Amino acid sequence: MQREIDRNTERKMAEAPKIELFVKASVDAESVGNCPFCQRLFMILWMKGANFTLTTVDMKRAPDALKALAPGSQPPFLICNEEVKTDTNKIEEFLEETLAPPQYPKLCCCYKESNGAGEDIFRKFSAYIKNSIPGLNDTLEKKFLSTLVKLNMYLETPLPHELQKNPNANESSRLYLDGDSFTLADCNLLPKLNIVKVVCKEYRDFAIPKALKSLTRYLDNAYKQDEFRYTCPKDSEILYAYESVAKYLNK
Repeated sequence: MQREIDRNTERKMAEAPKIELFVKASVDAESVGNCPFCQRLFMILWMKGANFTLTTVDMKRAPDALKALAPGSQPPFLICNEEVKTDTNKIEEFLEETLAPPQYPKLCCCYKESNGAGEDIFRKFSAYIKNSIPGLNDTLEKKFLSTLVKLNMYLETPLPHELQKNPNANESSRLYLDGDSFTLADCNLLPKLNIVKVVCKEYRDFAIPKALKSLTRYLDNAYKQDEFRYTCPKDSEILYAYESVAKYLNK
C-alpha cells in the first residue's frame, strides 16, 4: 500500500506544472512591491494550492536574461513549463483551466454579478486622490463614496443560494463577494481595496465608513485570511508608489 501511495505521489508531482510567478519588487528590490495585478495572481496560486516559485523583479536592475523573458513587459508575468505569459487576465484564465479539479479547487464565481462588483471604485478613487484643488474635493469624495455604497449594497443583498435556504432573509451573511469562499472576483477587488484604504487614510484622513457594515465585514473577513493578508505589500510600499500622483490638500 505504501509503495502504491508513493507511486501516486510521484505521478502527481511529475504531472504538476512547473510554475514561476514574477512580481514587482519593493524599494529594497527583495520583498513584494505595490501592484494589485501581481497580488491578484499571487493570491490565485496560493488558493489553488499549487507548487510555484515567486520571484520579485526590479526591472531597472534586472539582468538582461530576465528582461528577455518578457521583452517590454512589466510584472506580473508567469512561466509555466517554459511558456511565458504576460497578460494578467489571460494568466488568470490559464490558471483556472490548467489548475482544475479534482486536484485543484475551482475559483470562478457562481454569479456573474460578483465579477463586476466594485469595478468602478478604483477609477473614482484615482480621481479623488489625484485632485489638488480643495474646491473639488467634496464632489470627488461623494462620487468615490457612492461606489463604496454600491459595493456595500451588493454585499448586503442575499444571493440566490442564501434565499433558497431562507426566503425571508433581508440581509446577506456571506463572507465574500460570491459566497463563503474566496473567488477570482475577490482576488481582483481586494488588492485594490487595500490600496484605497491605505492611501485615503494618508492623503485625505478618510476611512471607509463603519456605517457600510457589509463592506466593513467583508474587509474584516478578508484580512483574517492568509491568502490575502500575507500577499499584501507593506503600507510603506503603497505610499511610496503614490508619492508622485497622490495630492495632499491644504484647506
